[in-house]
Amino acid sequence: MTKLVFPEKIFEFAEAYLHVLDKWNKIHSLTALKIESRFEALLLDSSALLPHLESVDRGCLVADFGSGIGIPAVVIAAYRPDIRVVAVDRNHKKIAFVKQVGFELKLGNLQVLYGPIESLPSLNADLGTAKAVGAIGLMQKWWKRHSAPGAPFFAFKGPKLKISEKKDEWSYETFPYQLPNLGKRQLIKFFQND
Repeated sequence: MTKLVFPEKIFEFAEAYLHVLDKWNKIHSLTALKIESRFEALLLDSSALLPHLESVDRGCLVADFGSGIGIPAVVIAAYRPDIRVVAVDRNHKKIAFVKQVGFELKLGNLQVLYGPIESLPSLNADLGTAKAVGAIGLMQKWWKRHSAPGAPFFAFKGPKLKISEKKDEWSYETFPYQLPNLGKRQLIKFFQND
């Protein structure tokens, strides 16, 4: 069980993100999370994906489906400024917030895409992710539409999730980790079988 440590190199970014979120949340009610829980639930939790970005080449595209307030898209963009990150969501208010975060925090590699994932043109992304959105089967359907050949997809899920995908079509690997107050979680890496 991995115990997460947030990368020091983007800690200043994390504080700035939380400041912008607090400011916007007072007006637009973007999250019900209490201020004291936001770092752990949003940023530290997102950092579970960061070691898996080491194999992503410069210039590649990472797609975050159902990105909401930009989690984990903004963390990925801050950690890897040499790759392109697109935050996809159908909630206009939240996508507007992510766009503002990208502007205020100078994340030139962060793009936003508004609309239903099912009807957007294929992104041909090199890596995909989703946190707290949709069932596994739905995410796999999205990924089949939007992935480059052989590209992996990472889903953030709770520790008790039972996976019942088609074994001949998908393979997976789990990476369990522990959050200080929120407890056990897991990152699930899916890839389509040839």
